[in-house]
Amino acid sequence: PDMYPGNCWAFKGSQGYLVVRLSMKIYPTAFTVEHIPKTLSPTGSITSAPRNFSVYGLDDEYQEEGKLLGQYVYDQGGEPLQMFPVMEKSENAFQIVELRIFSNWGHAEYTCLYRFRVHGKP
Repeated sequence: PDMYPGNCWAFKGSQGYLVVRLSMKIYPTAFTVEHIPKTLSPTGSITSAPRNFSVYGLDDEYQEEGKLLGQYVYDQGGEPLQMFPVMEKSENAFQIVELRIFSNWGHAEYTCLYRFRVHGKP
């Protein structure tokens, strides 16, 4: 609910995934990823921020490989809240979306996710 340093979902290492069930099926149009700015970080760096990631639309939570909606890079030098448009258009609406993180900005122990939003049309 807030953006205080450390109030994040942290996972071990630099690779992980998050699966979100939306309140209804939507046609995704964009995604936002938010991390604290460097100025709020106690160390002055945000190496735990996600770097390379992909987003997939799933038909159900048991599906192993969803429909790729885009591959992106969160810019640690950019704004804390960054929006990424859907790159791979789909004819399908999705209620389940998977965020797959492949790397962070260099933190050896963990990666922090503060906010992930899905935007779209019902």
